[in-house]
Amino acid sequence: MKNGSCRLTTKDFAVLEVMLERRRAFADPMVAMIEEKLSNAGVVPIESVEPDIVTLNSRVVFCVDAGAAETRTLVQNDVRGPVGSSLSVVTRRGLCMLGMAQGQTASLEHPDGRRESIRIKAVLYQPEAARRAARERASAGGSRPHGLTLVYSADTSIRPLGETAGMRQTGKDDDPGPSAA
Repeated sequence: MKNGSCRLTTKDFAVLEVMLERRRAFADPMVAMIEEKLSNAGVVPIESVEPDIVTLNSRVVFCVDAGAAETRTLVQNDVRGPVGSSLSVVTRRGLCMLGMAQGQTASLEHPDGRRESIRIKAVLYQPEAARRAARERASAGGSRPHGLTLVYSADTSIRPLGETAGMRQTGKDDDPGPSAA
């Protein structure tokens, strides 16, 4: 893996250090790649990482060699969610992309000697930048933003705790439909 420059957040750096220690115990072939990433990385505080840097849980658009653009979320360990929507940092491509900037290209060598070039086209979402934006919105508004917002409520009447709701009728049809036993 050859990177011009790589910027890792303090959190991402710590995650890679733990990953390195665990993999050293098993003589994992990824050890050399992790060591290279850690030794060449510039470490920045989470609060000041630029929004175009790939961090853990960032949503990234990238190209491999001259292939079509792919969009993935860079995740730490096991892949969750729809197939093909995430890329784990424990893979060679995922580890290579961590810390890269939008527009940056890196060369990656596989164990079989095959080489590929990875280019970051865009960082669509970065959790650190999203947190900063939320804090700025909250400070501008003077109040803390809610985690959840009620968008629609079918039953607008408020009942005392334990009281059951009566059957709600709409329109002229009085058939309540099948029971919800």
